[in-house]
Amino acid sequence: MRSLQLHGDRDLRLEEIEPPPPPAAGEVQIRIRAVALNYLDVWGFRGMAFAKRKMPQAAGVEAAGEIVCVGEGVTNLKVGDTVTAYGAETCGHCKACREGRDNLCENVAGIMGFHIDGFARELLNKSARLVIKAPEGVSFEDAACAPIGFGTVQHMLFDNAKLEPGESVLVHAGGSGIGTAAILMAKAIGCTVYTTVGDDEKGRKAKALGADFVVNYKTERFEGEVRQLTKRKGVDVVFEHVGADTWNGSLLCLKRGGRLVTCGATSGASTTMNLMQLFQQQYRITGSFGCRIENIAQSLEKMAGGMRPVIDSVFPLADFEKGLARLEGRQVFGKVIVAF
Repeated sequence: MRSLQLHGDRDLRLEEIEPPPPPAAGEVQIRIRAVALNYLDVWGFRGMAFAKRKMPQAAGVEAAGEIVCVGEGVTNLKVGDTVTAYGAETCGHCKACREGRDNLCENVAGIMGFHIDGFARELLNKSARLVIKAPEGVSFEDAACAPIGFGTVQHMLFDNAKLEPGESVLVHAGGSGIGTAAILMAKAIGCTVYTTVGDDEKGRKAKALGADFVVNYKTERFEGEVRQLTKRKGVDVVFEHVGADTWNGSLLCLKRGGRLVTCGATSGASTTMNLMQLFQQQYRITGSFGCRIENIAQSLEKMAGGMRPVIDSVFPLADFEKGLARLEGRQVFGKVIVAF
């Protein structure tokens, strides 16, 4: 079967590998139909964490497909189901896993496509407890965006930031995969959405998606614009995933007692901050990584209800690297999909 195999720094090859055996008890076999690209793929492609990997390794951290075989004891899934899967190999036994806090697993074996073999292969076996069935009508391309593109946002906004109807939220990088999803989810509950973008064309698209106010961060200081638009009150929530370049400006955008939730650091992992500002303004800052399995199911339900992911482009399997280059170049508005 075909698989995208990462051999080293930027050395990605489409190769023939041995197919998996029939699924064991408690497993299902999935034929992958669509892989959604993320910055984890870009970081992996660049060579991050190579020292911890056994190379070559199948790429791809987020995907969807259909079940082609069911192992003994699996009763909640059947052949032909459209499914997606949790991207981390969790233990299922620790306290966090038992409580449904999957992304805090104490014995996680790694993230697929980053630490261990990923989804970019035609067939794979997966524990049924980590596989989520998509409702009728959800396409492979949309379902492929559920584990990270939607699930991360669901976890950030509602589990962690506790976003409520009618509140205000600043969404950074509104043209990104998770940025577009955050705009959709916040608008769906009646929030006022402010967003930052890197060019005016993305600004127009963000407005069409539902953003109330758009700031081009390359021509305006976003913190000044947001404070002016909010009459210096600030927003209830900042959806942060850019990192060092936007961190302190994001804090300035918060109202007193506001909440900042962050899941990324693409512009840099280290920064300095004013601790007096932190405690005097009573900010609440929450780190967020991945999501819970339940968040993926919630995301798929939203898709079935009409909240479709924004798809920037779809590339055939052989052009996987072109998709990565488009993502790395920040040319995208929404998600990049690789179709198998």
